[in-house]
Amino acid sequence: MRVGRDARRPHGELVADVLAVLWAAGEPLTAQQVKEALDHGLARTTVTTILTRLHEKGTLVRSRPARSFAYAPVEDAAGLAAGRMRRELEKEPQRDLVLKRFVSSLSEDDEDVLRRLLLDAQTEAEAQTGAQTGARAATAADSGRPGPEDDAWA
Repeated sequence: MRVGRDARRPHGELVADVLAVLWAAGEPLTAQQVKEALDHGLARTTVTTILTRLHEKGTLVRSRPARSFAYAPVEDAAGLAAGRMRRELEKEPQRDLVLKRFVSSLSEDDEDVLRRLLLDAQTEAEAQTGAQTGARAATAADSGRPGPEDDAWA
């Protein structure tokens, strides 16, 4: 039993606990299953309210395999954190300044990781561009239209 306002959980702690249960499960869970996994002595309706709010925010998807809804996270913890970072950045009119301050606050190790990730993303984008160019060329060749290689047979 809680006594007064001081006995309440810090804001977001219960939500974090619910998400941790869903991530660990690896499959959709009902409110009752989440309640049992939490073992906090909460009412099922409290857990249902949290799950419903997370679904309305787009953090969870839900299905109805039986009588009760089952909930699953849309993203893993890293994806959720990345989404929060992106939304915060989108709120700022001076994105370049925010990014500059963010990068300058990183540790040397985190800077190295960020550089590697940016290079990997660039390499991947270049590979996709090359694959798309190759696919367009293959489509033209398969269309039956004569190409430069057909001149030798003329």
